[in-house]
Amino acid sequence: MRVMLRAHLDTAAGNEGIKSGALPQSMKKLMDKLKPEAAYFGLHEGVRSCWIVFDLQDSSMMPPLMEELFLNFNADIEVAPVMDAAGLAKGLAAMESSPG
Repeated sequence: MRVMLRAHLDTAAGNEGIKSGALPQSMKKLMDKLKPEAAYFGLHEGVRSCWIVFDLQDSSMMPPLMEELFLNFNADIEVAPVMDAAGLAKGLAAMESSPG
């Protein structure tokens, strides 16, 4: 299932991660594991943030993929199913053909 992970990193923990080199190492490791369709990094609500779209094959993969963000960067994380334009068109077409 295509999902979007949104993570806000704690500022103090992120600062320490930059100084120690842990933040770039963790992001590279995460990208290597997720093999994302898209990944964006920037500021949101005043903190370092990332938005990563990837295929989550099994929900049991969430702990090993995301715990490092929690443990090392006190991250606030959300994961939500998302779709591209083709998926939306397919879903809307299915609604048109179903009764009710």
